[in-house]
Order: sequence, then C-alpha cells, then structure tokens
Amino acid sequence: MTTPTTGANYTPLTPLSFLDRAALVYPQKQGVVYGDRRMTYAEMAAEATAAAHALVGLGIQPGDRVAYLCPNLPEMLVAHFAVPLAGAVLVAINTRLSGPEIEYILGHSGARVLVVDTELYRVVEPNLGGMAGLEAIISIDDVGAGTPDGTVRYEDFVANGASGGPLPWAVEDENSPISINYTSGTTGRPKGVVYTHRGAYLNALGELIHSRHTPQSVYLWTLPMFHCNGWCTTWAVTAIGGRHVCLRAVRPDEIWRLIDDEGVTHLNAAPTVLISLVNDSAAHPFAGGLIATTAGAPPSPTIISQMEELGATMVHVYGLTETYGPHTVCEIQDEWNGEPPEVRARLMARQGVSYVIADPIRVVDDDMADVPRDAATMGEVAMRGNNVMQGYFADQASTETAFRGGFFHSGDLGVHHPDGYIQLRDRSKDIIISGGENISTIEVEQAIMSHPAVLEAAVVAVPHEKWGERPKGFVILKSGESATEEQLIEHVRSRIAHFKAPDAVEFLDALPKTSTGKIQKYVLRDQEWADHDSRVH
Repeated sequence: MTTPTTGANYTPLTPLSFLDRAALVYPQKQGVVYGDRRMTYAEMAAEATAAAHALVGLGIQPGDRVAYLCPNLPEMLVAHFAVPLAGAVLVAINTRLSGPEIEYILGHSGARVLVVDTELYRVVEPNLGGMAGLEAIISIDDVGAGTPDGTVRYEDFVANGASGGPLPWAVEDENSPISINYTSGTTGRPKGVVYTHRGAYLNALGELIHSRHTPQSVYLWTLPMFHCNGWCTTWAVTAIGGRHVCLRAVRPDEIWRLIDDEGVTHLNAAPTVLISLVNDSAAHPFAGGLIATTAGAPPSPTIISQMEELGATMVHVYGLTETYGPHTVCEIQDEWNGEPPEVRARLMARQGVSYVIADPIRVVDDDMADVPRDAATMGEVAMRGNNVMQGYFADQASTETAFRGGFFHSGDLGVHHPDGYIQLRDRSKDIIISGGENISTIEVEQAIMSHPAVLEAAVVAVPHEKWGERPKGFVILKSGESATEEQLIEHVRSRIAHFKAPDAVEFLDALPKTSTGKIQKYVLRDQEWADHDSRVH
C-alpha cells in the first residue's frame, strides 16, 4: 500500500536546515575561527541572512548563479548558506585558474554576481570588461589591499541586507540546484557539475558518518571549499555543530600550529598535503589524536603508515566532482588490526565500498557487466545513488554520455576484490599499455614511494620503439636523502613484476599539481610525447 506524502511526513531536504539548527541549538558556540576572528553560529546565521537579502537587493532571482572566487575564508563558508538562502546557485571557482579560465566559467554559468578576494581580483580583472552578464562585483579585502575600483566592499554589501527580516531555511524542491562545481578541464573545457539540495544534504550526512564527526569536532580547512564544496563538509560540520578553522593558504608549518593551538580533531586532505605534513620539520605525534580523511589521488601504503605512526586515524575515501566528492570509503575491518603494519596499510590503500548514503559501487566491462571479483580483472568504476550529480550544466550530450547504461561512468579503471572492496588501477587515460600488457601507474608509483628516500613520485607512459610505450618515473627526494636512478629501479623490481618497473627515473624539484594536490600527469606525459604525432593507444 502506498501512502501519499503530506506536510506532516515530508520535508524537502536542504543543507540550509543545518545552519538553522546550529544557530538554534548552539547560538553562542564558536562556529568559525580565522586568525583573531571568532564567529558564533548565531552570528554566522545572521551574516548568511544579511548576505542573502543583499543578493536579492541586487536583483538575484531563484535559480540565478552567484560566483565566489576566494580562499577558505569565513565569507566563503557563509556563502554556502547565503547564496541558496537567496534562492540562487553557488558557483565556487578554483582559485588557481587563469583569468581566461575564470572568464569561461563565469560566462558558461551565467553568473550575475561575483564575490572575489582582492588578491585574486587582479587575476581576473583583465577578463571582466566584456562580460555583460556580470552585473555586480563584491570584493573581500582580507589582505589589506584596499577595495578595487568598480567593486563593492563586502562589509558594505552585507550591511545593505542587515535590516532584512528572517528568511525560510527551506526549499520547495529538494532536486533544485544548490551549486555548480566545475571540473578541472584537463582534457577540454571544464564542465559544470550540478549539485542538488537533496544530494548535498545526504552527502553531508555521509561525511559526518564516515569521517566520524561529533559536536566536539574542530575541523581544519586544508581542503579547498571550491572543491566539491569542500566535499560537502561546509554543510556537514555546520550540521553537527562542530567548529570550522579557516585557512587562507595550505602551509605545513601553519597547519601544525593550528593543530596544536586550536585543538584540531579533523582535516581532509589529498595525499600530497599529508606527505608535506609528515616531512615538515614541525612534525610530531598528534597529542589529541587526529582523524585525517584523504582522497584526491590514491594514497600510498607508505603515507598511510607514516600518518598512523604519528597517531592519526586514517579514513580513505574516493570519489569525483560528479559524486559530490567522496562516494566510497575503505571501511576498516577488525581482523585487519592483527595484520603486520605493511599488510594493513595495503588493505587500507584500497578505495573500498560505497558510502552508507550511496548505491553499491560497481566495476564493469564495456557491456556494463560486472567484472569478476578476483582482484585482477580490470573494468571501469561506475556509480549511482543519491550522491551522483544531477548532470552537467548546459551540456546534455556530455550528461547522456556520462550516464550511459543508467550509471555514472567515472573514467577510472579498477578491480573488485573478493571481499567486495574496489581498488583503482588507473585513470583510463593514464594506463600504460606496453607490448600488449597493461601497467598501472598507481602500482608503480606506490612501489617507488616505498623507498625511504622518496618524498613524492609520478609515473607516466613514454614512447618506446619496440614496446610502444614504457613507464617513466618522476621523483622528488626527501630533504637530505639520496638515491640513484638505478637504485630506485631495482627497488621497484624487488616489489613488483620486472616488466612494470620504469626504464628511467628523472629527479625533479617539484611535480606539477592542481590546486587540490593532484599530480598533473598529463603535463609530464605531454612533455615526453611532444615529438611524437600521437599516443600508441
């Protein structure tokens, strides 16, 4: 028997309700910390309401897009509630993009308002002249640079809405967009990934469960808020009434200071950030413990072990922009604790099983059939569920391609283990096909990373006259450590099949990375293939 929903048993889901509740339950609790600034949850709700009124005063209508270009400042956190409270859609832009890239996103999204940090304004200013659709620019002067001409000071903007009354922390349609997050665009124009109020609400609850948040959580913003809305943690930590510790720039020494001074209990970070932490001169055991949730690239067993040795509890998750951030988690089984540390770390390096709020993860072949759970047969990782995007904004063709067969196709290649856990082998574009044999760059990288002298490593395919392509390693050594190319190659051969070992290793001072810490393998790969007409595959 089906019973229709009524006002008494159905409320559209929206993360807006999280701040409404936090301000009711914890009005005087410090919700936000940034340097000397302190903001209670009552004050955060008041600022979000004032900013929402100010946006409406600028003519913002339901469904309009409002763009933010700024670091992890309190204003960026408030935006995750203020913009949807005005009925609009938040477009949080990657702060490391170039002016033309930002111009494209502003134009493609149709943003009517841009809120921008003054230090970043100079990046985008030359590209704003011809943007007729952009009607107002609000500037946040966090660094004392002054208010740029032609912009409105953020404080004045908020003051314009401060006299407005309460607004409903609710939506009529939970499937309406709450944000648009643009992909990196490394293989073409970036795509706008549409998140809904329902999906954001549910994925935020998933973050609370799997990263083990409580009202006592003190969360350090090492992950950019523009990246999948901070994996929905902007909304999640607010929901539980934890404390947000904002961070303008990710510097290991500053992270260690804040961990100690603010009593940080949680952070989310890519493996590269964790590598910088454990190798910083300020590194020391986490006095109060720390839950570190990591994703963005497969973490090596080495960095998992190093973080645990300092007393961290590691939560390994995996997902994409198209899945609101994390979609799977490597749930730790009790019996793993009896395994040797290196075995346990290898088990934890797998991408795991779906979030509690998502449908079961699949690894499929070209015909959408599940591959055997033999830990060897590779297929594409496919997902569906509440934390899969609504689609690509204004791009129906790409949406249909991504959702072929009724599942979202990740483009990641992986295997399914007998215990139901998946493990990534590579991005489809990164897999190395050498003489007909598939070589996982992730597997080779993790073998290199297990050498005690290695800080970071990346492996890409390079052209080879006989085999078509072969692996080449790019390595950064730890400060004060040394290793030769021959030593690293032999080390890899001692850990995995010889044919998978790189033929060459190049030592670098830095690896090209995205703003979220992912190594840009295509930069390295393109350099190696510059003199060749095309890839073998």
